[in-house]
Amino acid sequence: MKLRTKINLYTAVMFICLLILINIASYFTFSSIMLNSELDRTKAEAERALYGITKAGTEIPVQDLLRTYVPINGMLQVVRSDGSVTAQILVPGQQKLRDFPTTYHQTQQQEIVDYNGTPHALVTVPIIWVDGEVAELQVIENLSSTNENLRILQIVLLAVTLIAMIPVFVSTKLVSNLITQPITSMIRTMRAIRKSGEYKRIELPKQTKDELYEMGQTFNEMMELLQVNYEKQESFVSNASHELKTPLTVIDSYASLLKRRGQNDFALFNEAVEAIQSEAVRMRELTQQLLLLAKHDEQWKINKQTVNVPQLVEESIRSFQEGYQRDIALVVENQMLLTTDRQKLKQIFYILMDNALKYSQAPVTVVVDTERKKGVIKIIDQGIGIPEKDLAKVFERFYRVDKARTRSTGGYGLGLSLAKELADAIGVEISLDSVEGKGTTAEIHFFLEESH
Repeated sequence: MKLRTKINLYTAVMFICLLILINIASYFTFSSIMLNSELDRTKAEAERALYGITKAGTEIPVQDLLRTYVPINGMLQVVRSDGSVTAQILVPGQQKLRDFPTTYHQTQQQEIVDYNGTPHALVTVPIIWVDGEVAELQVIENLSSTNENLRILQIVLLAVTLIAMIPVFVSTKLVSNLITQPITSMIRTMRAIRKSGEYKRIELPKQTKDELYEMGQTFNEMMELLQVNYEKQESFVSNASHELKTPLTVIDSYASLLKRRGQNDFALFNEAVEAIQSEAVRMRELTQQLLLLAKHDEQWKINKQTVNVPQLVEESIRSFQEGYQRDIALVVENQMLLTTDRQKLKQIFYILMDNALKYSQAPVTVVVDTERKKGVIKIIDQGIGIPEKDLAKVFERFYRVDKARTRSTGGYGLGLSLAKELADAIGVEISLDSVEGKGTTAEIHFFLEESH
């Protein structure tokens, strides 16, 4: 069953049941009020008759006296204590009341009695009869007119219920259309996306700000995010394929060369093996970086510990000095501690230091200092620098400032992107300040745990 049908059915049933309950409650309330009103009126007539009969005494014949106070649509009778009727007067047209069950009640009573399918008001009051006996004056009144009015009310309420179903069904249909319209629009859009492959959006009303509008807006935002992610993924796969294509081509070429001439030319054999090994190492490094970048932020496993920042920087610089045989100056302005993931902070420093050494032949300076209540590690080189227009893009994956640059530097355009994701994972900030032709300053900013 479709959602629209469910809304129509459930809403209509709910409204109809509610309407029926209201009508039933209205009917029984009105019926009770009318019958109680008739009963009170009959009681008033009985009291008036009792007063008149008692005041008249024996001067007027009993039958004439009773005829004076008989109700317009009923019967007046006197019942002795043994249940016998000593006097009875009926109005014309109510002769059937002669067979009305007679009971001596001993006390004053008033009730609605059903007789021959018609409600009757029965009121009994004690009376001192002419012979001094305590008898009972009974006033019985036929309420057929009231009963007929109640039947008319039943018909009216039933008709009202049936007529009211029409606007109920119409309104529920309009409500269901209003509710399901954004959902239907989403379904059409999703089907169109599936067929065409295009990330389409839902047209939203400009005036409403309800939940349905928010749902449509969220859908559009999700489509936009999916489109952006798809484009990034497409670009990522394309760039990764391009990066892997070159080393694979080199390996394939040298392998073919070894197969043809490697057994006879020892120098060629050594050259080919070194080239294949070099490209294999390059592919391994690229693959490792790609795997790291494929991780989502929540998948980074953070192992926090207290890190002596100057000590970590000094150890890292010593490794670079031994590996690159380069001059690297360390300036420690302040001692500081930081609670973070030691290995990931070290990896960020390695990436920034590696870039400084690749693109600068001059000595590199590393400064550990505090700025505006934050710790900072500065890596300052005097290399080729980065053009201003490229600074905002250097953290994108596979982006290179110089697209024609040879692969002698070993860069893939992944290092800074990886550094940015690692920095976000451990809660530090990295930034670049560069002037083309003069050099670059890379900075790692972090909140201090303790300063000395």
